[in-house]
Amino acid sequence: MSQMGKLQEFRILPKSVDEYIPVVGEERINRLKEIAKPLRGKKVLNINATAYGGGVAELLKTQIAIMQDLGLQVDWNVLTAPPEFYDVTKLFHNTMQGDLKKATDEQKQIYLETVEANAKSLVENYDFVVIHDPQPLAMINYMTAPTGKWIWRCHIDTSTPNEDTWNFLYPYMQNYDAVIFTLEEFVKEGAKLNNLTFIPPSIDPLSPKNSYMAETEVNNLMRNFNVDPDRPLMCQVSRFDPWKDPLGVIDVYRNIKSNQMKNNISGLQLALIGGMANDDPEGWSIYDKVLRKAGEDYDLNIYTNFHNVGDIGVKAFQYASDVILQKSLKEGFGLTVSEALWKGTPVIGGNVGGIKIQIKDGENGFLVNNIQEATEKTTYLLQHPAEAKKMGEAGREIVREQFLCIREIEDHLKLFNKLSQ
Repeated sequence: MSQMGKLQEFRILPKSVDEYIPVVGEERINRLKEIAKPLRGKKVLNINATAYGGGVAELLKTQIAIMQDLGLQVDWNVLTAPPEFYDVTKLFHNTMQGDLKKATDEQKQIYLETVEANAKSLVENYDFVVIHDPQPLAMINYMTAPTGKWIWRCHIDTSTPNEDTWNFLYPYMQNYDAVIFTLEEFVKEGAKLNNLTFIPPSIDPLSPKNSYMAETEVNNLMRNFNVDPDRPLMCQVSRFDPWKDPLGVIDVYRNIKSNQMKNNISGLQLALIGGMANDDPEGWSIYDKVLRKAGEDYDLNIYTNFHNVGDIGVKAFQYASDVILQKSLKEGFGLTVSEALWKGTPVIGGNVGGIKIQIKDGENGFLVNNIQEATEKTTYLLQHPAEAKKMGEAGREIVREQFLCIREIEDHLKLFNKLSQ
């Protein structure tokens, strides 16, 4: 087994909470400041598996910066681990969502040894330690430094897990002072967990990915990425992950394209935009399958962060698209749904997980259960651009009220206050 490292600290660029007043209003910002007052000076540590390429890392950059501005001392550490550790934790990620594979005893040992090595590098004391997802979950059993309250934040749907993985990880969950899930339905029936709390994720409206972009700039970027801004565009932004069903999205696109003349849709294009993260070794395998299925279709563009499609590129695609798909088969939340809606683009999403609380069916997009439904609803929005625009505008207001970072930070601070009593 290759050498294991220790926790790596990441620094965050500062933000001012007052910058969000024009977006959410002064009343909500003042309320947030009041909730934060008793927590000023408290030390908080977040630990997760990667600093880039995924929703958790994106959430943390904003949450930590704003909590720091509110007077808390917040740090962020990331696991360092050998490649085989990420093979195991990707297996955990899939099996916690119902995949039938089993981790071997050797793989479980790799997991525990890596987590233990990282835990031993934590010597500072904190008031709150927030552990994200299964990768660092077992750390709580290996701590040598005195620490305060421990919180496990689970971003995935564990309602029907593989029993072998669940039985291995569940005892660690029970040691936490509080456990956060996105939705109540994500918790396995019968699980007994302390201070069970439900907090949906959120987006940062002022981040480079979600701030305003002028149409001229959007169109120029589309041309750079081989997309014609004058022709209809459907797009999915997500990791290359079997649960996101990128192959199914290609099927939807081809179904519509084969009936373009009949449906009065001309020149349809598809873009699949996927981020690659160092804690997801499966991503390149899925990417390869997507490339093979795409073949030599010059209206089907596939890009990753390694093609310089960073936050600005993703933003341009979300603005440029006539329809965004998030055709997930399982989904913890799906931040890309709120991202697209914030830009006024309607979304067609799988009728699963956190997507169901973001899409109000028929109001800001559609919820679908299979490729046929996704084909029908995407066709409808491409045929009715005025209706699609109206849905996108409704979606932006739903995100403003429910899925911006100020609300999520407020939820976390309320939990910290509760645990401090």
